[in-house]
Amino acid sequence: MQTVGTTPPQAESRTKLKRSIIDCDIHHYTAHEYYKDYLPRRYLESPPRAAGSGGGGHFNGGVGGRMVDAIPEDGSPAGSDLSLVQSQLLDPFNVEYGILTGDSFGLQSMADGEHAAAIAAAVNDYTIEQWLARDGRLRGSILVAKQVPHLAAAEIDRVGGRSDMVQVFVSSGAMKPHGNRFYDPIFEACCRYNLPFTIHVGVEGNGIHSPETGAGRVAHYIETRALRPQNMMAHLVSFIFEGVFERFPDLKVVLQEAGVFWVVPCLWQMDQHWHAERAQLPLVKKPPSEYFRKHVRVTTQPIEATPNRAIFDKMLASLFAEETLMFCSDYPHWDFDSPQLALPRLEEKLWDRIFYRNAAELYGLPDRGTGIGGKQS
Repeated sequence: MQTVGTTPPQAESRTKLKRSIIDCDIHHYTAHEYYKDYLPRRYLESPPRAAGSGGGGHFNGGVGGRMVDAIPEDGSPAGSDLSLVQSQLLDPFNVEYGILTGDSFGLQSMADGEHAAAIAAAVNDYTIEQWLARDGRLRGSILVAKQVPHLAAAEIDRVGGRSDMVQVFVSSGAMKPHGNRFYDPIFEACCRYNLPFTIHVGVEGNGIHSPETGAGRVAHYIETRALRPQNMMAHLVSFIFEGVFERFPDLKVVLQEAGVFWVVPCLWQMDQHWHAERAQLPLVKKPPSEYFRKHVRVTTQPIEATPNRAIFDKMLASLFAEETLMFCSDYPHWDFDSPQLALPRLEEKLWDRIFYRNAAELYGLPDRGTGIGGKQS
């Protein structure tokens, strides 16, 4: 069995952040060679078949889409070595809690749902034993096979009661928009354990998933990247107009790594259409922006660059950022956002909400310095 944490620290010297933060998106490496020992025997000799990819394949920034300096000295993949994650991210940036998100959500595009569910369970067990057990600052995400909702709910029941597993994790690539009643068993399980349902950009157009854009498949990765908000917008609109938050009033949803400010005109448009057509939507009892403000959270990476600071501040206000926005670095990907550089200088209270308190409230984490976070042997 492969383990993590075997490489000496290689982090460059940095000034440590004075106040601790919560990083909501750390991609530890979770490929087949790492989780295979947690799989049932019948799957050991049958690695998952690669799903067909849309979008012209991935941009190969860095090495395999990851920062070159995040590769351990022994040449193992970036994100596979706990000690390097500690020395490059957790320690220098004073990360009090980091949410692990892995990189195995391609299983959600597999046609064989039972095999996908077995992989999800193996990845979860690998994360618990090889990562969460070794550093008290880390929290895990429950990977599920969302294409088989009853098996996804069973996996949430299996590990959802753990205090170190803090969200249910799916890709934005999907067969159906995520507000569809098809997924209700997953939302029921999320509510049983008070776990957010997090949608992370990825595997759009792959395998059993719908094309990566409403107009069909595209030729280049940059097209997929530029149109990420389109896919996530479809999920957000679906959640609200399908009445998910009326059926599941305790459910929280996180939109991760699809940009930020696109949400604002989307809310304006939804509110406008709701006022004109709400007779068709008996389950939508409030303006869509009210559901968003109560139930949805958005992560910072990659936040859009506005023409000037005044527009940036107005967009933050229109997003209700003091309540809804959470920091994520996307380590160790090529477009990693340093906590020191990701956002311009903010008023202290807003900085505190974005970099710590919004995530602490969502994930049920303690105030700074009052938890049990810290290195473990």
